[in-house]
Amino acid sequence: MGTILKVEDINVYYGSIHAIKGISFQVEEGEVVTLIGANGAGKSTTLNTVSGLLRSKTGSIEFLGQNVSNVPCHKMTGRGLALVPEGRRVFLQMTVQENLEMGAFSQKGGTLSADLDKVYQLFPRLKERIKQTAGTLSGGEQQMLAMGRALMSHPKLLMLDEPSMGLAPILVEQIFEIIENLHKAGTTILLVEQNAQAALSVANRGYVLETGKIVTTGTGAELLASPEIKKAYLGG
Repeated sequence: MGTILKVEDINVYYGSIHAIKGISFQVEEGEVVTLIGANGAGKSTTLNTVSGLLRSKTGSIEFLGQNVSNVPCHKMTGRGLALVPEGRRVFLQMTVQENLEMGAFSQKGGTLSADLDKVYQLFPRLKERIKQTAGTLSGGEQQMLAMGRALMSHPKLLMLDEPSMGLAPILVEQIFEIIENLHKAGTTILLVEQNAQAALSVANRGYVLETGKIVTTGTGAELLASPEIKKAYLGG
């Protein structure tokens, strides 16, 4: 297995605010890696920097062995990186199927029909709502649609930013089951998640962020068992 993503010593600022302070981490092919931490720890900023929405002042980001530190966001999709943003950001006036088709814009060749079938197998609820506009879907259905849209681009790395945010517990369970199924099918995933228990339960490895720095790393099982992590993030 090769290294899909290698982040080295990135520092990110919002004006004078130093949001990310020299963090380094990597994701290997076939892994689920999670970034956990409190609100404002820098988790989403990290994903946005990897995807090209933000720029680091230092260091480097390598994706599939190439330095992509200065590659614009819209070109990263074509290279095999898909971000499901916080808050879902589906096209509310478009139908379910139109949203999914938008996810395939970077794909060459005639696999659209087969790709749609795969997404509908993974998310049967979306198949029932093919012609429905995305704005009329529930929060959980919109999250499924955002994930399905990202999968249409055949990502080498799927980045999920707070997929459980605002969802009822039963839907959170469903979303994490889907994440596990994607992992079993070979998808490499970088997951940012407030729900540390759920995230660490599906992750091969995790990194804990506090105020823009990585303070702890370990396997998902190690972090779940850590008294410090339990106390800080798992209510233990």
